[in-house]
Amino acid sequence: MLDILDTMNRWLAEERSVALATVVRTWGSAPRREGSKMGIAEDMSMIGSVSGGCVEGAVVEEALAGLKEGKARLLKFGVADDLAWEVGLTCGGRIEVFVEPLDSLWWDALAELAENDHFGATVTIVDGVLIGEKVLFDATGDVLYRTGALDENMLRDMKAIVATSSKSGIVDMGETRVMVDMQVERPHLILIGGVHVSIPLEAMARQVGFRVSIVDPRSAFASRERFPDVANILHSYPDKALPQLGLDRSTYLAVLTHDPKIDDKALITALPANIPYIGVLSSGRTHRQRVARLKEAGMSDELIAQIRTPIGIEIGASTPEEIAVCILAEIIAVRNGVRNEVR
Repeated sequence: MLDILDTMNRWLAEERSVALATVVRTWGSAPRREGSKMGIAEDMSMIGSVSGGCVEGAVVEEALAGLKEGKARLLKFGVADDLAWEVGLTCGGRIEVFVEPLDSLWWDALAELAENDHFGATVTIVDGVLIGEKVLFDATGDVLYRTGALDENMLRDMKAIVATSSKSGIVDMGETRVMVDMQVERPHLILIGGVHVSIPLEAMARQVGFRVSIVDPRSAFASRERFPDVANILHSYPDKALPQLGLDRSTYLAVLTHDPKIDDKALITALPANIPYIGVLSSGRTHRQRVARLKEAGMSDELIAQIRTPIGIEIGASTPEEIAVCILAEIIAVRNGVRNEVR
């Protein structure tokens, strides 16, 4: 969504006719996951990707036809192994792509959520006489936008589907197929300590789509000169800063200072919040001492077990840049649901 947002908004401001293609289902090897989007303007300008090669070309043709007819369509592509490289797949597979003339009112509501890092879920009918009809829910289940043909029973069923869905994709709603399209908050990486490894880690994390904040009461370490592009720098102790930044399902915490006065406050604040990732840069001996302090502060064994240390995936890293790679790799693995043992 964010990768095509600015261009799509510009096309709409220029009053161009625009189609939207969304990956709704994949089998086998597919380089783009469900929910991936591509925008197509009437002059064949493109932004984003749903696959690559011949599949992309066919999607553009169908999108332009849909713009002329004013109709949505569900496309299915099967790719044999010997043709896979030509169409952007690594070893063959199948994908389904939903193509529709862009509903600008829906897009405006969704874009506002994306720009403010708020959750939203769109449910769109992808076959039958009501193809293209949709509703957009916010994080509380309130309707932000709906098309006119959806009755209250359908809205109730769609809301129930969102409540039980964990990712984008096709869902059967009785005899009707619908696409659930999740607009999730950008992941938020909070770095405790403006230390040397934080410099490459902050830059790499931004490149892969994370918002980044730095917490360090030592202003000489966490300065704008060292971190000119970071979203937030807080010069306070973590027990004060973390509640300001928020600790939720999109928060990932890397504790890096080696200073117990700072690191312990971060852990005591973050561990009860049940965020998806807490990693600490330390040795085994240092961590054993830390565990004793955390227990004395009232932290249970279950909470302490969340801590990943030594932080990062083991790759024999030694330089700050290599350490940043191994930390970010572990965070991405956790975000993508890849199981790695907590160390």
